[in-house]
Amino acid sequence: MVQVEVKLTGVDGVLDLLKSLPREVVSKRGGPVKTAARKGLAKIYKPAKQNLLIVTQGEDSTGLLAKNLILTRGKPPTSGNGERYIIRVRRKSYQRNGKPVTTLKTAHLLEYGSVQQPAEPWLRPAFNANARAAIDETTKVLLAEIDKVVKRLGKR
Repeated sequence: MVQVEVKLTGVDGVLDLLKSLPREVVSKRGGPVKTAARKGLAKIYKPAKQNLLIVTQGEDSTGLLAKNLILTRGKPPTSGNGERYIIRVRRKSYQRNGKPVTTLKTAHLLEYGSVQQPAEPWLRPAFNANARAAIDETTKVLLAEIDKVVKRLGKR
C-alpha cells in the first residue's frame, strides 16, 4: 500500500486551542478536525489523481486504477486522539494478459517500480508539490471551523 503521513507542527497555538475547547470539536464524528483534514488532503488527492491518469494513459488503459483512487477516513492514530485521512487505492481484481492482477499491486508497481519495470511515481510528486498548500488549507479550514463552534457554543 502506498501511504504518506503528514504531521502538522508549528501550529502550537491551534493545538492548545483545540485542547481547551469542548468535546464538540473532536467528537466520534470528527467535527472540525475531520473537515479540515479532509479538505487539506484534497489538495494532494486531486494532483495525485491527475498524475495517475497521466502515468497510466495508453492504448490498453481503462482508467480503472484512477477510478479506484479514493480519499478515506482512516483509523485514529495509536498515539492518542486525532483524525487520519488516507489517499489509497481501492482493491479491485482484473485480468491482464490472462493473469489476475489487483489495482493495489498495479499502483504499488507504478509508484516504486520493480526489477523489470522502472518506477513511475504518481503520489510522491503530488505530495512534494502540494504538501505546503495542504497544510495551509488544513490550518485555514480548522481555524474557521473552530470559530463556528465557538460562536455556536457562545450563543448557548
